[in-house]
Amino acid sequence: MKPEGWEALKRWGDDAARIEPLSGGVANDVWRVRVNGQLAVARLGTRSDADLAWETGLLRHLDRAGLTVPVPIPTTDGRLFTDGLVVMTYLAGGPPETPADWRRVAGTLRRLHEVTRGWPQRPGWRSSADLLRAETGTRIDLGAMPPEGVARCRAAWARLAGRPACVVHGDPNPRNVRITAARVALIDWDESHADVPDLDLALPGNAAGLDDDAYDIASQASAAWEAAVCWDDDYAKRRLAEVRPVDGAR
Repeated sequence: MKPEGWEALKRWGDDAARIEPLSGGVANDVWRVRVNGQLAVARLGTRSDADLAWETGLLRHLDRAGLTVPVPIPTTDGRLFTDGLVVMTYLAGGPPETPADWRRVAGTLRRLHEVTRGWPQRPGWRSSADLLRAETGTRIDLGAMPPEGVARCRAAWARLAGRPACVVHGDPNPRNVRITAARVALIDWDESHADVPDLDLALPGNAAGLDDDAYDIASQASAAWEAAVCWDDDYAKRRLAEVRPVDGAR
């Protein structure tokens, strides 16, 4: 990203200022900021305007539907992002820790899926169904994976064929959930896209309450997805190792 990119923060007001960096992964520079006297989170990255328009539009829709998500804060002239910079509301809370916490997360994810049925695909992304034929989509390049690994991933995704699509969060790990007694918030929507809901539901302790077969399908598809998205770091290789060989896929 451009070193001068943070100059754009002035478009949220003369008093807008960075406070401290936050963990934001490799794709973005994420900071806690102060805007209009309130704490907020700002994310600077290299995503296209079309991608940012999709994400900010989704977050506003989810907020109106009653989900707790980071809501984009407009610039002083009403834009939801500018020069790769997005400023969003800050959400406090801790990660899910107990089985009851994870059941609440599952309920929130199901609400997300319910209110986004038929949502258009994120620009440049591919769904698991698309990748049964396509080779690439944003961060995924199946051509970089071993052919046997690709076959395993596609066999796992093929078990989802024909299911209706919606928006999936794409990475509902404990770092991306903020729980309080009153609500469950989902943050970090970098991996969200249109796909089948199963990819979000392979939760710890089977918190979504899937039957054995459904949980196996979701777990295998999710592991295959994370292997493909992260290829070829150590985490991706561990996730691929969880995906059964083709002869074992049902």
